[in-house]
Amino acid sequence: MTDKPLRTIAVEIVRHLQTAGFSAFWVGGCVRDFLLGREPQDYDIATSARPEQVEKLFKRTVAVGRKFGVMVVLEGGHQFQVATYRAEADYRDGRHPEQVTFGDAQADALRRDFTVNGLFYDLIAEKLHDWVGGEKDLRAKIIRTIGVPEERFAEDHLRLLRAVRFAAQLGFGIEPQTLAAVRSLAPKIELISAERIRDELVKLFSAAPISVAAEVTRRTSTVAAYPPPHVGGCKSTVAARGLVLLRDSGLLPGVLPELVATLACEQSPDFHPEGTVFEHIRLMLEKLSPGAHPSLPWAVILHDIAKPATAELDPVTGKIHFYGHEKVGAALAERILTRLRFPKKQIEEIVACVRQHMQFKDVKQMRMATLRRLLLRKTFPLELELHRLDCLGSHGDLGHYEFLIEQAAELEKKPTLRPPLLTGRDLIALGMKPGPALGALLAEIREKQLQDELKTPRQARAWAKIKIRGADKTSVKPRSFFP
Repeated sequence: MTDKPLRTIAVEIVRHLQTAGFSAFWVGGCVRDFLLGREPQDYDIATSARPEQVEKLFKRTVAVGRKFGVMVVLEGGHQFQVATYRAEADYRDGRHPEQVTFGDAQADALRRDFTVNGLFYDLIAEKLHDWVGGEKDLRAKIIRTIGVPEERFAEDHLRLLRAVRFAAQLGFGIEPQTLAAVRSLAPKIELISAERIRDELVKLFSAAPISVAAEVTRRTSTVAAYPPPHVGGCKSTVAARGLVLLRDSGLLPGVLPELVATLACEQSPDFHPEGTVFEHIRLMLEKLSPGAHPSLPWAVILHDIAKPATAELDPVTGKIHFYGHEKVGAALAERILTRLRFPKKQIEEIVACVRQHMQFKDVKQMRMATLRRLLLRKTFPLELELHRLDCLGSHGDLGHYEFLIEQAAELEKKPTLRPPLLTGRDLIALGMKPGPALGALLAEIREKQLQDELKTPRQARAWAKIKIRGADKTSVKPRSFFP
């Protein structure tokens, strides 16, 4: 491990390749972000060096795609993809090329997906190489395929979804012919594996705001940092814009078909003046805080997923009800997340949020024990933030949210309430046999603890002894005087 910045190591790798006699450039997203004045999260490097030559030049490498000329160089605790210039052809399965030939940098640029990702930068010579018109599109804030859109999307159908993601993340528009091709080919996204779709959706629905320009600075003598969109403020998030782009691109039915029904699902205006369930979800995503829990966007997207299936119109009042939508929604959310191959633990916490989100409307009427059980749930912080967004995306009343903040603060002052006063072993030591009755008594003790009726283990033991003795007496059968 080293304390060197990621960029410094990326510079050293390029310099090492060039010193050895090979050409080498930063490529793709890191160049795009560099020009936009954003700090790249990773650096990809393209070079004339072949895989076996890269192996000899660097101490630690991993051949992740030798057939495609792709090596990973391990330096300073970080991974850097170093790929040989190549051209590709004959994509028969909508992902993998049948033909790969090593070539020059220009040919490598022409095989890439979008113009803004096809820029090559020689940081040693401080020179930008643009063979695809990416610099112009970067300035114009446009996502455009390199070459014919239909051909680029046929090479890898996931690019359909990536076009939407890049547009959402960067705050760019999608060039008309590119967007038309996405709409035309949208059903092809269903041929992509669930894992790859999930990974793109996770990035699309991240709780990160569209970048707001900092000071526009000149990074080098030849390359300017272009201002990102929405200079001076940010009113929408990547997640909210991404949801709308999924709808407008025609990709929504292929990646999250269950959401389609929310587009026309109306709600009663007294609680939901915003209109449809889809608009409610969009507004909630718009209010996401940067750096929010990774499960929160998905709890937002899925919390009302069953409203279309449970909608009922009251003929007398004219109000629309969705009785039981949280329970139906929890089962539906679990199926969706399982289909997308989410980790089991994350599925469980998102489903818990969906199943329990309607409880928050009753918190001011709850018994103390019930309220405290809610506050002590592992998922409570996530549920609370979901509730806040639920309110902000509809009626705007944060009264219950503020009440829960106060109650949670009070609970923090009572750490003794968190662990149960007694365990099953304690009751067995008092003479109780294992079984359902023991579990019921533990639950009763926990209830009294949360109600502040029992405050110490000593009090709980004394009360439990009385209950156990009473149970023993009632369980004794009267003797019979007849054989």
